[in-house]
Amino acid sequence: MPKVVVLVPEAFAQSTVEREGERGAQWIAELPGTVKELLELWECVPDGGVMHGGVGIVVPVRRRERRRRETAVLKVSFPHPGNVHEPDAFAAWGGRGAVEMFERDDARFAMLLERARTTSLAQEAEDVDEMVRVAGGVSRRLAIPAPPGLPRLRDRADDWEQQLWRDARELPHRLPRRVLDAAAATVRELGRAQPDTLVHGDLHPRNILRADREPWLAVDPKGYAGDPAYDGGALLKSLVLVLIEADDLVKALHRAMDVFADAAELDRERVQRWAQLHAVQGAFWARRHGFGVARQGPELERITDLADHLAVSLTS
Repeated sequence: MPKVVVLVPEAFAQSTVEREGERGAQWIAELPGTVKELLELWECVPDGGVMHGGVGIVVPVRRRERRRRETAVLKVSFPHPGNVHEPDAFAAWGGRGAVEMFERDDARFAMLLERARTTSLAQEAEDVDEMVRVAGGVSRRLAIPAPPGLPRLRDRADDWEQQLWRDARELPHRLPRRVLDAAAATVRELGRAQPDTLVHGDLHPRNILRADREPWLAVDPKGYAGDPAYDGGALLKSLVLVLIEADDLVKALHRAMDVFADAAELDRERVQRWAQLHAVQGAFWARRHGFGVARQGPELERITDLADHLAVSLTS
Protein backbone atom coordinates (compact mmCIF):
# COMPACT_ATOMS: atom_id res chain seq x y z
CA MET A 1 0.00 0.00 0.00
CA PRO A 2 1.44 3.45 -0.95
CA LYS A 3 2.43 5.79 1.83
CA VAL A 4 -0.59 7.72 3.11
CA VAL A 5 -0.28 11.17 4.65
CA VAL A 6 -3.44 12.51 6.25
CA LEU A 7 -3.51 16.27 6.79
CA VAL A 8 -5.91 17.29 9.51
CA PRO A 9 -7.53 20.64 8.61
CA GLU A 10 -6.02 23.37 10.78
CA ALA A 11 -9.37 24.98 11.57
CA PHE A 12 -10.74 21.67 12.78
CA ALA A 13 -7.67 20.96 14.90
CA GLN A 14 -7.79 24.41 16.49
CA SER A 15 -11.51 24.29 17.31
CA THR A 16 -11.17 20.79 18.77
CA VAL A 17 -8.32 21.80 21.07
CA GLU A 18 -10.15 24.98 22.13
CA ARG A 19 -13.27 22.98 22.97
CA GLU A 20 -11.73 19.83 24.46
CA GLY A 21 -8.43 21.02 25.92
CA GLU A 22 -5.57 18.56 26.46
CA ARG A 23 -7.75 15.57 25.62
CA GLY A 24 -8.58 17.16 22.30
CA ALA A 25 -4.95 17.96 21.58
CA GLN A 26 -3.94 14.36 22.18
CA TRP A 27 -6.75 13.06 19.97
CA ILE A 28 -5.72 15.43 17.15
CA ALA A 29 -2.09 14.30 17.46
CA GLU A 30 -3.15 10.66 17.12
CA LEU A 31 -5.72 11.25 14.38
CA PRO A 32 -3.44 10.81 11.30
CA GLY A 33 -2.24 7.45 12.63
CA THR A 34 -5.82 6.40 13.44
CA VAL A 35 -6.95 7.21 9.92
CA LYS A 36 -4.02 5.31 8.40
CA GLU A 37 -4.83 2.22 10.50
CA LEU A 38 -8.50 2.36 9.48
CA LEU A 39 -7.62 2.74 5.81
CA GLU A 40 -5.48 -0.39 6.05
CA LEU A 41 -8.12 -2.27 8.05
CA TRP A 42 -10.88 -1.53 5.56
CA GLU A 43 -8.64 -1.71 2.48
CA CYS A 44 -9.19 1.81 1.22
CA VAL A 45 -7.09 4.59 -0.26
CA PRO A 46 -7.77 8.34 -0.01
CA ASP A 47 -9.70 9.76 -2.93
CA GLY A 48 -9.90 13.48 -2.22
CA GLY A 49 -9.21 16.16 0.33
CA VAL A 50 -10.08 15.80 4.00
CA MET A 51 -13.34 17.53 4.99
CA HIS A 52 -14.65 18.20 8.46
CA GLY A 53 -17.68 19.17 10.49
CA GLY A 54 -17.84 20.35 14.06
CA VAL A 55 -16.68 17.14 15.75
CA GLY A 56 -15.21 14.88 13.09
CA ILE A 57 -13.34 14.55 9.80
CA VAL A 58 -14.52 12.90 6.60
CA VAL A 59 -12.02 11.37 4.19
CA PRO A 60 -13.25 10.46 0.68
CA VAL A 61 -11.87 7.00 -0.14
CA ARG A 62 -11.86 4.37 -2.82
CA ARG A 63 -12.12 0.74 -1.77
CA ARG A 64 -9.27 -1.35 -3.16
CA GLU A 65 -11.21 -4.51 -3.78
CA ARG A 66 -13.91 -4.55 -6.44
CA ARG A 67 -17.14 -3.97 -4.56
CA ARG A 68 -20.72 -3.16 -5.35
CA ARG A 69 -19.84 0.41 -4.44
CA GLU A 70 -16.20 1.31 -4.84
CA THR A 71 -16.32 4.82 -3.41
CA ALA A 72 -17.04 5.67 0.22
CA VAL A 73 -16.08 8.07 2.99
CA LEU A 74 -14.21 7.36 6.20
CA LYS A 75 -15.66 9.35 9.09
CA VAL A 76 -13.80 9.65 12.39
CA SER A 77 -15.40 11.64 15.21
CA PHE A 78 -14.07 12.93 18.49
CA PRO A 79 -15.20 10.50 21.23
CA HIS A 80 -18.28 12.11 22.76
CA PRO A 81 -21.55 10.76 24.22
CA GLY A 82 -23.51 12.52 21.48
CA ASN A 83 -21.75 10.42 18.82
CA VAL A 84 -22.14 7.00 20.41
CA HIS A 85 -25.36 5.93 18.72
CA GLU A 86 -24.76 7.30 15.22
CA PRO A 87 -23.68 3.88 13.86
CA ASP A 88 -26.63 2.20 15.58
CA ALA A 89 -28.99 4.48 13.68
CA PHE A 90 -27.26 3.81 10.35
CA ALA A 91 -27.36 0.06 11.02
CA ALA A 92 -31.09 0.16 11.76
CA TRP A 93 -31.91 2.15 8.63
CA GLY A 94 -29.77 -0.02 6.35
CA GLY A 95 -29.60 2.72 3.72
CA ARG A 96 -33.31 3.62 3.94
CA GLY A 97 -33.39 7.41 3.74
CA ALA A 98 -29.81 7.72 5.03
CA VAL A 99 -26.35 6.90 3.77
CA GLU A 100 -25.45 3.23 4.09
CA MET A 101 -22.85 2.12 6.61
CA PHE A 102 -20.33 -0.44 5.35
CA GLU A 103 -18.04 -0.80 8.38
CA ARG A 104 -17.86 0.47 11.96
CA ASP A 105 -15.23 0.71 14.67
CA ASP A 106 -17.02 1.91 17.78
CA ALA A 107 -13.90 2.09 19.93
CA ARG A 108 -12.44 4.70 17.60
CA PHE A 109 -15.78 6.39 16.77
CA ALA A 110 -15.19 5.55 13.12
CA MET A 111 -17.37 4.42 10.23
CA LEU A 112 -17.00 3.64 6.55
CA LEU A 113 -20.05 5.17 4.88
CA GLU A 114 -21.65 5.50 1.49
CA ARG A 115 -20.38 8.58 -0.29
CA ALA A 116 -23.03 11.19 -0.96
CA ARG A 117 -22.40 14.45 -2.78
CA THR A 118 -21.14 17.51 -0.96
CA THR A 119 -24.22 19.56 -1.88
CA SER A 120 -26.76 19.85 0.93
CA LEU A 121 -30.47 20.53 0.85
CA ALA A 122 -29.74 23.94 2.37
CA GLN A 123 -27.68 24.80 -0.71
CA GLU A 124 -29.77 23.25 -3.45
CA ALA A 125 -33.41 23.74 -2.49
CA GLU A 126 -35.10 26.36 -4.63
CA ASP A 127 -37.24 27.68 -1.78
CA VAL A 128 -38.36 26.92 1.77
CA ASP A 129 -41.30 24.84 0.55
CA GLU A 130 -38.94 22.45 -1.25
CA MET A 131 -36.60 22.40 1.74
CA VAL A 132 -39.26 21.34 4.25
CA ARG A 133 -41.01 19.01 1.79
CA VAL A 134 -37.81 17.07 1.16
CA ALA A 135 -36.94 17.05 4.86
CA GLY A 136 -40.44 15.80 5.68
CA GLY A 137 -40.12 12.97 3.19
CA VAL A 138 -36.75 11.97 4.63
CA SER A 139 -38.18 12.12 8.16
CA ARG A 140 -41.02 9.82 7.15
CA ARG A 141 -38.60 7.24 5.76
CA LEU A 142 -36.38 7.36 8.84
CA ALA A 143 -39.30 6.78 11.23
CA ILE A 144 -38.97 3.04 11.86
CA PRO A 145 -39.14 1.02 15.10
CA ALA A 146 -36.10 1.87 17.20
CA PRO A 147 -33.73 -0.95 18.14
CA PRO A 148 -33.13 -1.58 21.84
CA GLY A 149 -30.27 0.23 23.46
CA LEU A 150 -30.83 3.64 21.93
CA PRO A 151 -31.35 6.60 24.29
CA ARG A 152 -35.05 7.30 24.78
CA LEU A 153 -36.00 10.96 24.51
CA ARG A 154 -38.71 10.44 27.11
CA ASP A 155 -35.96 9.82 29.66
CA ARG A 156 -34.77 13.39 29.15
CA ALA A 157 -38.14 14.99 29.92
CA ASP A 158 -37.46 15.60 33.63
CA ASP A 159 -34.16 17.32 32.79
CA TRP A 160 -35.87 19.44 30.12
CA GLU A 161 -38.48 20.71 32.56
CA GLN A 162 -35.98 21.37 35.34
CA GLN A 163 -33.70 23.26 32.95
CA LEU A 164 -36.63 25.26 31.60
CA TRP A 165 -37.59 26.64 35.00
CA ARG A 166 -33.96 27.06 36.07
CA ASP A 167 -33.31 29.20 32.99
CA ALA A 168 -36.50 31.16 33.57
CA ARG A 169 -35.36 31.99 37.11
CA GLU A 170 -31.69 32.66 36.49
CA LEU A 171 -31.60 34.40 33.11
CA PRO A 172 -32.93 37.83 32.14
CA HIS A 173 -35.66 37.38 29.54
CA ARG A 174 -38.92 38.78 28.22
CA LEU A 175 -40.79 35.55 27.53
CA PRO A 176 -44.38 35.74 28.84
CA ARG A 177 -45.46 33.20 31.45
CA ARG A 178 -47.97 31.64 29.03
CA VAL A 179 -45.07 30.82 26.66
CA LEU A 180 -43.15 29.08 29.42
CA ASP A 181 -46.27 27.23 30.59
CA ALA A 182 -46.91 25.99 27.03
CA ALA A 183 -43.36 24.67 26.74
CA ALA A 184 -43.63 22.91 30.11
CA ALA A 185 -46.97 21.40 29.06
CA THR A 186 -45.34 19.96 25.94
CA VAL A 187 -42.69 18.31 28.09
CA ARG A 188 -45.31 16.82 30.42
CA GLU A 189 -47.84 15.78 27.77
CA LEU A 190 -45.63 14.81 24.83
CA GLY A 191 -42.14 14.49 26.26
CA ARG A 192 -42.85 11.77 28.80
CA ALA A 193 -44.98 9.54 26.55
CA GLN A 194 -43.03 9.20 23.32
CA PRO A 195 -43.15 6.19 20.98
CA ASP A 196 -40.16 3.91 20.43
CA THR A 197 -39.56 5.28 16.93
CA LEU A 198 -36.09 5.91 15.57
CA VAL A 199 -35.59 9.62 14.96
CA HIS A 200 -32.63 11.46 13.50
CA GLY A 201 -32.25 13.86 16.41
CA ASP A 202 -30.57 16.68 14.46
CA LEU A 203 -32.55 16.89 11.23
CA HIS A 204 -31.79 20.13 9.43
CA PRO A 205 -31.13 20.97 5.75
CA ARG A 206 -27.32 20.77 6.08
CA ASN A 207 -27.64 17.17 7.30
CA ILE A 208 -29.52 16.08 4.16
CA LEU A 209 -27.22 15.58 1.17
CA ARG A 210 -27.80 15.12 -2.53
CA ALA A 211 -26.96 11.54 -3.51
CA ASP A 212 -26.92 9.15 -6.45
CA ARG A 213 -28.66 6.06 -5.04
CA GLU A 214 -31.56 8.22 -3.87
CA PRO A 215 -32.18 11.91 -4.51
CA TRP A 216 -31.52 12.84 -0.87
CA LEU A 217 -29.94 11.00 2.07
CA ALA A 218 -29.56 11.94 5.73
CA VAL A 219 -26.20 12.09 7.51
CA ASP A 220 -24.99 12.83 11.05
CA PRO A 221 -27.85 11.34 13.09
CA LYS A 222 -27.88 11.34 16.88
CA GLY A 223 -29.88 8.10 17.00
CA TYR A 224 -32.71 8.68 19.48
CA ALA A 225 -35.94 6.82 20.11
CA GLY A 226 -38.89 9.16 20.38
CA ASP A 227 -41.56 11.21 18.63
CA PRO A 228 -40.82 11.90 14.93
CA ALA A 229 -42.48 15.29 15.39
CA TYR A 230 -39.49 16.17 17.61
CA ASP A 231 -37.37 16.26 14.44
CA GLY A 232 -39.90 18.58 12.84
CA GLY A 233 -39.51 21.01 15.70
CA ALA A 234 -35.73 20.95 15.42
CA LEU A 235 -35.95 21.49 11.65
CA LEU A 236 -38.22 24.51 11.97
CA LYS A 237 -35.92 26.10 14.55
CA SER A 238 -33.01 25.69 12.14
CA LEU A 239 -34.93 27.55 9.41
CA VAL A 240 -35.48 30.74 11.36
CA LEU A 241 -32.56 32.61 9.78
CA VAL A 242 -33.95 31.66 6.37
CA LEU A 243 -37.55 32.55 7.16
CA ILE A 244 -36.54 35.93 8.59
CA GLU A 245 -36.33 37.18 5.01
CA ALA A 246 -40.06 36.58 4.53
CA ASP A 247 -42.45 39.52 4.49
CA ASP A 248 -44.51 37.85 7.24
CA LEU A 249 -42.38 35.59 9.46
CA VAL A 250 -45.32 34.07 11.33
CA LYS A 251 -47.20 33.25 8.14
CA ALA A 252 -44.07 31.75 6.57
CA LEU A 253 -43.41 29.68 9.68
CA HIS A 254 -46.91 28.24 9.74
CA ARG A 255 -46.69 27.51 6.02
CA ALA A 256 -43.45 25.59 6.61
CA MET A 257 -45.09 23.57 9.40
CA ASP A 258 -48.01 22.68 7.13
CA VAL A 259 -45.73 21.50 4.32
CA PHE A 260 -43.43 19.52 6.62
CA ALA A 261 -46.26 17.82 8.54
CA ASP A 262 -47.96 16.81 5.29
CA ALA A 263 -44.76 15.38 3.77
CA ALA A 264 -43.77 13.61 7.00
CA GLU A 265 -47.34 12.36 7.59
CA LEU A 266 -47.31 13.81 11.11
CA ASP A 267 -49.88 15.58 13.24
CA ARG A 268 -49.41 19.27 12.60
CA GLU A 269 -50.22 20.31 16.17
CA ARG A 270 -47.54 17.99 17.57
CA VAL A 271 -44.96 19.49 15.21
CA GLN A 272 -45.94 22.99 16.34
CA ARG A 273 -45.74 22.10 20.02
CA TRP A 274 -42.27 20.56 19.66
CA ALA A 275 -41.17 23.57 17.60
CA GLN A 276 -42.38 25.91 20.34
CA LEU A 277 -40.42 23.97 22.97
CA HIS A 278 -37.29 24.01 20.79
CA ALA A 279 -37.70 27.78 20.35
CA VAL A 280 -37.97 28.40 24.09
CA GLN A 281 -34.96 26.18 24.76
CA GLY A 282 -33.06 27.98 22.01
CA ALA A 283 -33.90 31.39 23.43
CA PHE A 284 -32.51 30.40 26.82
CA TRP A 285 -29.49 28.63 25.32
CA ALA A 286 -28.61 31.81 23.43
CA ARG A 287 -28.64 33.78 26.67
CA ARG A 288 -26.59 31.23 28.58
CA HIS A 289 -24.12 30.01 25.95
CA GLY A 290 -24.50 31.92 22.70
CA PHE A 291 -24.28 30.14 19.34
CA GLY A 292 -21.49 29.08 17.04
CA VAL A 293 -22.36 31.90 14.63
CA ALA A 294 -22.48 34.49 17.43
CA ARG A 295 -21.17 34.24 21.00
CA GLN A 296 -21.89 37.85 21.92
CA GLY A 297 -22.62 41.29 20.52
CA PRO A 298 -25.37 42.65 18.24
CA GLU A 299 -25.67 39.48 16.13
CA LEU A 300 -26.34 37.33 19.20
CA GLU A 301 -28.88 39.87 20.40
CA ARG A 302 -30.63 39.71 17.03
CA ILE A 303 -30.77 35.92 17.08
CA THR A 304 -31.99 35.91 20.68
CA ASP A 305 -34.77 38.38 19.85
CA LEU A 306 -35.69 36.21 16.91
CA ALA A 307 -35.88 33.10 19.11
CA ASP A 308 -38.12 34.99 21.52
CA HIS A 309 -40.38 36.05 18.67
CA LEU A 310 -40.51 32.51 17.37
CA ALA A 311 -41.40 31.10 20.79
CA VAL A 312 -44.25 33.59 21.23
CA SER A 313 -45.54 33.09 17.68
CA LEU A 314 -45.69 29.31 18.10
CA THR A 315 -47.59 29.46 21.39
CA SER A 316 -51.24 28.54 20.85
